[in-house]
Amino acid sequence: MYRSEYRRSFDVYLFVLPIIIFCIGLFFLYSASRGMQEIKGINFTARQVTWFFLSVAIAFVVANIDFRRFLDWSYLYYFLIVALLITILFIGGARMGAKRWLSIGGFTLQPSEFAKLALIMTIAHYLGNNRYSSRSIKIFFSALIMTAFVFILIFKEPDLGGALALLPILFAILIASDIPLGYILGSLILGVLSSPLLWYVMKDYQKRRLLVFLNPNMDPLGAGYTIIQSKIAIGSGGIFGKGWMSGTQNQLNFLPERHTDFIFSVVGEEWGFVGCLLVILLFSLLIFRVLQVAGRTNDYKGKLVVVGIAAMLSFQMIVNIAMTAGFMPVVGLPLPLISYGGSSLITTWIAIALVINVDMRRTIF
Repeated sequence: MYRSEYRRSFDVYLFVLPIIIFCIGLFFLYSASRGMQEIKGINFTARQVTWFFLSVAIAFVVANIDFRRFLDWSYLYYFLIVALLITILFIGGARMGAKRWLSIGGFTLQPSEFAKLALIMTIAHYLGNNRYSSRSIKIFFSALIMTAFVFILIFKEPDLGGALALLPILFAILIASDIPLGYILGSLILGVLSSPLLWYVMKDYQKRRLLVFLNPNMDPLGAGYTIIQSKIAIGSGGIFGKGWMSGTQNQLNFLPERHTDFIFSVVGEEWGFVGCLLVILLFSLLIFRVLQVAGRTNDYKGKLVVVGIAAMLSFQMIVNIAMTAGFMPVVGLPLPLISYGGSSLITTWIAIALVINVDMRRTIF
């Protein structure tokens, strides 16, 4: 039997671990962006700190409003994100051939980052409302269609990494739900068999990225340049690294995108294997803590939300690190809490706040 009150204290590790990861990331962001600051006239570190305080303020609000209220409005968030993604295709700011950003009141917004959270809440709410009819194939296909619509819009930007990030979120939530496992396995098999068709709708630069993943030396000064420099940076760091702000690939500007998608390369060069292991360990502890919340909550929708967030954080961490080390193709995913970017930072902190929210409001027996 449930008591009427909720568990009001929150897991302090869920708050402290992201701050520790963020603070470590600031060291590398400062090192990576020091030279660019003089050229572009932008203090990336100061901007990131500003985004941090804004993110934590938003997270505080999110953590203190019952998460069920957010889920009640999840369809509105979903349609708002879809509207923004459609708008981007027509008036979005273009960078390196991709339209992923909207300028609103002097701020640059990347809706594909917020699309992950909108999808998590929408799918969790939908499956929760239809829990007792979840064996229906209609419920399963409805979840697939909601995901596919957002996937196509993000893929059209084009943003292959952002689109692919939706898939582990969807399937993690489906596995944690009451959807029959046969439906899930069948769709996974069908997806794998049909994946070669993606080749025919990919942009030329995306195809080159996949080809240089197999052989970076086929275009060492073009599509393969960044991954070659990244592997050199990580490998040259050795066990303990060259020291903070002493990495040659970083400081001599050989490594592109080192303050965003390839910031883990700076970690490897300056702090070596030990620094890389430390970052991976901290992320692993954070994700393990999130999964613990999913395991102990007794709210079905809350559990699905937390599982989706765990999948989101895990996928981005694994893909980003594997990408910079040359184990996966370059798909353009930031490293949460460490890569420069306001949209990514705000999204991550809202996600963490939702996990804290679910944990605080689990009922006491």
